[in-house]
Amino acid sequence: MPKTPTTPTGRTDPRLRRAQLAVAGVFAVHGAVTGSFATRVPWIQEHAGLSAGQLGFALVFAALGASVAMPLAARISHGMGTRNALRLLLGLWCASLALPALSPGLGWLCGAMFVYGASAGMADVVMNAQGVEVEERLGRSIMSGLHGMWSAGTLLGSLFGVLAAHAELDARVHLAVGAALLVVLGQAACGSVLDLRPSASEEAPARFALPPRAALVIGAIGFCAVFAEGASMDWSAVYLRDVAGASPGVAAASYTAFACTMAVSRLVGDVVVRRFGPVRTVRAGGLIATMGGVLVATAFTRVTAIAGFALIGVGIAVVVPLCFAAAGRSGPNPSQAIAGVATVTYTSGLVAPAAIGSIAEASSLQTSFGLVTVLVAGLAVGAGVLRSAGTVSVEHDREPVAATTPQA
Repeated sequence: MPKTPTTPTGRTDPRLRRAQLAVAGVFAVHGAVTGSFATRVPWIQEHAGLSAGQLGFALVFAALGASVAMPLAARISHGMGTRNALRLLLGLWCASLALPALSPGLGWLCGAMFVYGASAGMADVVMNAQGVEVEERLGRSIMSGLHGMWSAGTLLGSLFGVLAAHAELDARVHLAVGAALLVVLGQAACGSVLDLRPSASEEAPARFALPPRAALVIGAIGFCAVFAEGASMDWSAVYLRDVAGASPGVAAASYTAFACTMAVSRLVGDVVVRRFGPVRTVRAGGLIATMGGVLVATAFTRVTAIAGFALIGVGIAVVVPLCFAAAGRSGPNPSQAIAGVATVTYTSGLVAPAAIGSIAEASSLQTSFGLVTVLVAGLAVGAGVLRSAGTVSVEHDREPVAATTPQA
């Protein structure tokens, strides 16, 4: 395992510590954009005069934009270096927050969501590559905490969004001001991240390329976790209302329980990963999520269902961060591998809500969450792929492969 760079006094190199704080700030800013947008979707729908079906159609373009654009992130990072690439892509992502509210109709909104998703996906790839590099230099797990900062940023962005909506502030004003503020904060954070540049002999990655095979295997684990996350986020309140007979307020609490357990588990997850390693952590998480899935699929009471969703949140919280970390060490091009894993996981997030709805219409919501239970059980079975990809979290894991020539 690589040793953490230290000063003559034995302390961690302050430049590396600043880089860790900077990339944590980047994750928080990225999450704040998501949280800000989510709270103003009803305003956007009303302003553009869209039906529920039209709104759903437009939102699909965000996932499509991300899936198409993420493979480009490796090429941009190769040409500009990751610091400049992150400045550009995070800036675009923050600025794109203002676009959906400016859309007067369905066609414009589809285009805005495509740009929104494309910039989100590319920034996501580069910031995760940064996180993997900092983690490798530190010699200890930090990816779960970084994704916890993303979740915290989402909650903070949504808080301000709720306040703006409650004050009946025009979403065009709210999101434009929010975009400008987040651009400034994002650029400030990017100033202290590592400047990773390719070696002179390294060839530029293809503009579009199929994900590496190792990334597809790792992505399959992420697929299971993100499917459960998407299903729980979009259907937990409906489940509480229709199956457990909960009031709208109690039904909303099921999502709150899920989101909070996800955020807290990610923020403390690195301690668990450092102690037990990624494989055992994901296996244990898979078992916890499976117990939660069983509770949900068999629940007819509010308390049991909410407890089940909370357990699903705990169980899957660290899976995606560990998949990104493993992908970053699975081959000679971390950004390309991370893009491959991200593409698979984004696809899962796109498929999950529709799949749950289709199964529920043909059978029942309990049957739908039976499928979720089977998928999260797969985490416990397939967690071993994270060992073969390499990690820095426990001593017996092999040393990661350096993929770039870093320049701090």
